[in-house]
Amino acid sequence: MQAMVLNKLKTPLEWTELPDRMPGPTEIRVRVLACGVCRTDLHVVDGELPNPTLPIIPGHEIVGRVDAIGSAVKNMAIGERVGIPWLGHTDGTCPYCLMRRENLCDHPLFTGFSRDGGYATAAIADSRFAFPVGEAGSDISIAPLLCAGLIGWRSLVIAGAAKKIGFYGFGAAAHILAQVAQWQGRSVYAFTRSGDAHTQAFAKSLGAVWAGGSDDSAPEPLDAAIIFAPVGALVPLALRAVRKGGRVVCAGIHMSDIPSFPYGSLWEERELLSVANLTREDGLEFLKLAPQIGIKVTTRQYPLSQANEALADLRAGRFEGAAVLTP
Repeated sequence: MQAMVLNKLKTPLEWTELPDRMPGPTEIRVRVLACGVCRTDLHVVDGELPNPTLPIIPGHEIVGRVDAIGSAVKNMAIGERVGIPWLGHTDGTCPYCLMRRENLCDHPLFTGFSRDGGYATAAIADSRFAFPVGEAGSDISIAPLLCAGLIGWRSLVIAGAAKKIGFYGFGAAAHILAQVAQWQGRSVYAFTRSGDAHTQAFAKSLGAVWAGGSDDSAPEPLDAAIIFAPVGALVPLALRAVRKGGRVVCAGIHMSDIPSFPYGSLWEERELLSVANLTREDGLEFLKLAPQIGIKVTTRQYPLSQANEALADLRAGRFEGAAVLTP
């Protein structure tokens, strides 16, 4: 197998030839068909997430076909197309797992962080944490759903029944969730980098009723806001944008420090929440809904060998939607 490997934090990934690997008893091996490039991958490479397993193969938006099965796997077949997400394993016994909050497991493994991921021609996964994705839709369009879509979906659920909802940062997750929110009958307000008319036009093309800079004021108070951009300074802005009793959800796994802000911005029962990881229930629920919604994923495709270029383009905001690697 070939892979793009992170050997040292804050350095480029290295093209590496590796021996073929065989799955353990509860694992599957997949031939990777596509792997999305997520902002979390950037946080891993840039050393912004603590204690990754090194060397590591990044990537946790994996679409592939099963080509080897462990002896204890009963629910998957050779040739089946599956998706492999960020949450790669939980202990099943800690208090959070027993409360059906496995996204907060005390002893988890994460794909592309503490177990090898999908920037490769093949990947090993715990079969219990892989999702059947069927045959509808292209590999490239499905890959971003496995994190941008799933974490976005969890964020949208946590945002509650908001009818007017703001998205701060309009990248892979927001461009998917804008379509979901409209399907649910919500109105989307898109906040982008100041002066980014191109992304604002993109948001409006996906049905946003308003788009402006992150420091602009929405034309009316919002019921909720989701912050996708990893910028702590957006938190006070979002709190001021939501109405009394409104909710602000921080959707990223990493964010720069939140600056101090007056208590008045939080007062009147506004809520500030974070989203951590995902559960398998989130995945099953969202992937069942996605075909009904008819989500159109905007992607830029890169060959696997150009993973570093894809990460650099994501960091610089050089494309709309999501980047996807293909072996």
